[in-house]
Amino acid sequence: MNSPLPSFHPSPSRPKLALPEGACDAHVHVFGPQRVFPFADERPFTPADAPKEKLFALHALLGIRHCVIVQSTCHGFDNRVVADALAAKQGNYRGVALLPPSVEDAEIARLDALGFCGVRFNFMKHLGRGVGIEEAIGLGERLARFGWHLQVHFEAPLIDELAPWLKRSAVPVVIDHMGRVDAGLGVDQPAFRALLDLMRDPRFRVKVSGSERISRRAPPWEDAIPFARKLVAEFGERCFWGSDWPHPNLAAIPDDGLLVDLIAEIAPSEAQRRSLLVDNPKRFYGFGT
Repeated sequence: MNSPLPSFHPSPSRPKLALPEGACDAHVHVFGPQRVFPFADERPFTPADAPKEKLFALHALLGIRHCVIVQSTCHGFDNRVVADALAAKQGNYRGVALLPPSVEDAEIARLDALGFCGVRFNFMKHLGRGVGIEEAIGLGERLARFGWHLQVHFEAPLIDELAPWLKRSAVPVVIDHMGRVDAGLGVDQPAFRALLDLMRDPRFRVKVSGSERISRRAPPWEDAIPFARKLVAEFGERCFWGSDWPHPNLAAIPDDGLLVDLIAEIAPSEAQRRSLLVDNPKRFYGFGT
């Protein structure tokens, strides 16, 4: 198996932007520690440990109270690493699982009681071959019984193929990282227009995360700002922000403080920031105060 890839910035800066009380980081992962939570044998990548304690310390630095932890492919369908972190936060964090479409309802119910509220499906070449979109949509019919949602992570060129299926979903659909559009192609590119079209359907949400992933520039990734800003301006009640800590599969690990400061450009007004960081995740993920 390949050597561990770097994880998380060793000394993130304290952001200049003060986040509103009750702010949510709606997209992170936790990795290991491997001696406690082993990685899956058939994992597509091997990260260095990024345990819950490091995540909690980062959120204390950034001023974040709530969080959504997304199960990573490096841990496969063994969702214990996320469940462990959720238990430590006693309802302030929620989880999104990785599950096969054949999962039993009893397992969904068990995870629901632990704080999970959705299932993620990846359609990314670097994360390996997953299930077909038709199977993911089929599972959505059972997820509806639990009030769960589907979360999808896909390469931008696949949006035309996936969109007709996604529109059949029986549950809300959350799209990761602005649909992984290429910021270098501008906001008029077909993939981004297709994302905007999906967002006109009220069942869809989008994470204005991953600026450092879609950008073709050095930090602070200014070419990504117009995409996130347009999504927030047009669909402000159905957008979430996430840091994507600990930033897996990136050559250069971003400074999380800079990512937080970018929110001031993405959501320029205080009202927009409150919706993005507090009201939207509270309503969708069911957080308390």
